Amino acid sequence: MSKNFLSLAFILLSVSLASAADLPRDSDYDYDPPTPGSYSLPVIKAAPDGAIIDSDSKSINLRDLNRGRITLLSFIYTRCAAPKACPYATGVLSQLHTLSADDKTLAKNMRLVSISFDPEYDTPRRLAEYSEGVRDEKSACEWRFATAKSRTELDSILNGYGQAVDRRSNPNDPQGPLYHIVRVFLIDREGRIRNIYSSATLDPRLVLADVKTLLLEETKLSKQ
Repeated sequence: MSKNFLSLAFILLSVSLASAADLPRDSDYDYDPPTPGSYSLPVIKAAPDGAIIDSDSKSINLRDLNRGRITLLSFIYTRCAAPKACPYATGVLSQLHTLSADDKTLAKNMRLVSISFDPEYDTPRRLAEYSEGVRDEKSACEWRFATAKSRTELDSILNGYGQAVDRRSNPNDPQGPLYHIVRVFLIDREGRIRNIYSSATLDPRLVLADVKTLLLEETKLSKQ
């Protein structure tokens, strides 16, 4: 087993200890999260589209994964071993995935999407293998893994989302060959970005509150 998968396994173990009723507070997020529905999330912009290929080698448009459900979109690469980067972001999504298995509303209305910006290494087959290690709840919400169809399409998608990715000067860096900022996007059912999380704000309690806030917003609008 690679060091990257060991690092990811550690993160997943730590986040899986939480329950939906009592998500943990830690030193990084030492605050009480807001009550769902007690605040609003203004529209930031439309979520950019792009041509991608999923872990089943199926060519699809990114817009097809950014509409119809409340979506959390994370940019990752499987060789990343930086503790507060891809392993952590995937760990948070894994926690939400597990929580949704016990929450039919979340399971039906939430989608998780992980897109690799390392298409030369993260082939559909490798993404399929990677996904098996982070999702095992068959009754949970949809979680899709994909990458770009080409380097040109990848650059277009990354630019559209403002996701910076650079190659490290040392390709054998223990944290992985690519350097990037953590950006996870909350996208509403209409394909509009409503929040953008960084490593400093990717608190699973806040993300869950935001998802539920959008669900409550939909309920209010349907009654008008």
